[in-house]
Amino acid sequence: MYLISFPLILLPFVLYHMVAFLLQMELGTVVFSAPLLSGRSMPVSIGDLLVLLGVLLLYIEILKATRISSKAIVDHVLSFFLFIGMVVEFIVVQKAATSTFMMLIALSFVDVIGGFTITIRTAQRDIALDRPENMAPHG
Repeated sequence: MYLISFPLILLPFVLYHMVAFLLQMELGTVVFSAPLLSGRSMPVSIGDLLVLLGVLLLYIEILKATRISSKAIVDHVLSFFLFIGMVVEFIVVQKAATSTFMMLIALSFVDVIGGFTITIRTAQRDIALDRPENMAPHG
């Protein structure tokens, strides 16, 4: 699988740029309204969909963090660089100074911190299991 070393949080980041910079669309533009049992309908905007996509991809990123390999390290480093780039863009670029972009940054932060934390904890567990004193007697 080639997406293993690819930070998936990059996808909503790229889509944000396509919407805000290329298409010149407002993130508050309502895409559809979801009818609710209460009789009201909930408007769903482009920004809402980008954040929802980011949350779903964050779940996949957390699952990816449970494996230990050189690809996982590359994935974490790329995610870290993406996070730094997003923060810099948020501070410097006017069109990136939105609440939607800030939520994507928060998702990226959780991806970075969660990925490193899960990888470290998994590695500690695996090292502890490999110690001779933790081995079951063969007899």
